[in-house]
Amino acid sequence: MPKLSKTQYKYHSLFAGIAIALFFYFVNPFSVGKNASIVLSIAVLMITWWVTEAMPMPVVALLPLILFPILHISDIKSVSANYTDPVIFLFMGGFMLGLAIEKWNLHRRIALGIVKITGTSGNRIILGFILATGFISMWISNTATTMMMFPIALSVIHVIKEGGGVGNHRHFNLSLMLSIAYASNFGGIGTIIGTPPNVAFVGYYEKTYKTNIEFVDWMMLCMPIALLLMITLYFILTRILFPNHIRSNDAAKKFIYEEYNSLGRLSVAEKRVLIVFSSTALLWIFKDLLNQSQDLVKLDDNIIALIGAVALFIFPSGSIKHSDNLNETDEHDSHGSLLEWGDTKKMAWGILLLFGGGLALASSLEKTGLIKNLGDWLSQYAGGGFTLLLMVTIVSLFISEVMSNIAQVIVFSPVVCSLADSVGMNPLILGIAMTLAASCASMMPMGTPPNAIVFASGHIKIKEMMKAGFVINLVAIVLITLFCWFLLPLLIRV
Repeated sequence: MPKLSKTQYKYHSLFAGIAIALFFYFVNPFSVGKNASIVLSIAVLMITWWVTEAMPMPVVALLPLILFPILHISDIKSVSANYTDPVIFLFMGGFMLGLAIEKWNLHRRIALGIVKITGTSGNRIILGFILATGFISMWISNTATTMMMFPIALSVIHVIKEGGGVGNHRHFNLSLMLSIAYASNFGGIGTIIGTPPNVAFVGYYEKTYKTNIEFVDWMMLCMPIALLLMITLYFILTRILFPNHIRSNDAAKKFIYEEYNSLGRLSVAEKRVLIVFSSTALLWIFKDLLNQSQDLVKLDDNIIALIGAVALFIFPSGSIKHSDNLNETDEHDSHGSLLEWGDTKKMAWGILLLFGGGLALASSLEKTGLIKNLGDWLSQYAGGGFTLLLMVTIVSLFISEVMSNIAQVIVFSPVVCSLADSVGMNPLILGIAMTLAASCASMMPMGTPPNAIVFASGHIKIKEMMKAGFVINLVAIVLITLFCWFLLPLLIRV
């Protein structure tokens, strides 16, 4: 059978989605009402197009704005309200903080500084990259983090090879590439803004249950999970699966020091970005204390993110880069701000649309009773308690190996929360476990963007990624299940 071209695959996927959606509408296999049948068909259409990537995911997320009003499910004013949900602005603010960190090269300084501290033996370099990548990924997208660390890692691999140190260089290269991808994934689960699935679930939960998940509460639960996953990753890669036995290398040490020293002293712009970033993080952490100590202003995570973002456009960069052409104005001149509006062209605006579309779909699924029906049906077979939590974690993690984790969380958030309600569990227990597991896919290149980026390096074979990923997946399942069952009820106030 001849292989389909990209265009052929696209149109096959488009027609397949329409055909499956029509089947669900006309056959109505679950015998639901008319409106529920329409919403279910639209959900099937969107999910099919998301999974097959027939169209860009943000474009698919616009379908509720078109189809729900046309088919009399909801008016456009009600549907569009989902695209301006407050949690979307939390992520927007996080994106802008990440853009400023990248623009002024602060991320590179942080990464090289951590590697400089950890040392330059094979294992210590890998540990340094895991810590640096994981920390940065807590605050900017895991994709951006991987893209930033990727060229640094390739340079280190080249230097270690040129240095000719004794050891297994193949294992070192493989471990370093895998460590970047997996640490990006794990670091992202540590904060609400660290990865899109976290924001998607928080947005759904807060909208549905009218209860806020505090930024610091999420960190108290998920930061320890992220750290344990990264520590486990280090030992699995360097001591069990791919030991490299490369000792401290002068050439690698020289490269790291030269790269770090080439950055020079902290520029004025870097200092100001660091101040804004630190102030925003501190406000997130101590928000509750501030709100309780005075009545003049009341802060929440969304407002704090926007304050930080707006501050970046207010404060001048204070940096001057001289141009060779005296008639040209440099983009980073002393009159420019830490962020200019032109910088936002690099922002993932599509993710914000994706959140809106997911919330609109989830809202209609709930209003038509489909989510409650599904939860009631599943509860008859799923049992409850710890077994149910373990099952949700396993299913979520392995589904995310072949499906976009953001699309997965958007689709499954209402399902698992309704399931938890049906069996009398706190929906946060199942919801957070499902969300964290969706970010831990480690076996397949298409599981997460970081996996795909490092797989493209040529240093990793698919069987090696599957081997390492399967072990990491098992560890992630155990840690997430145990933390959510035993610690979540103690840490998150609901």
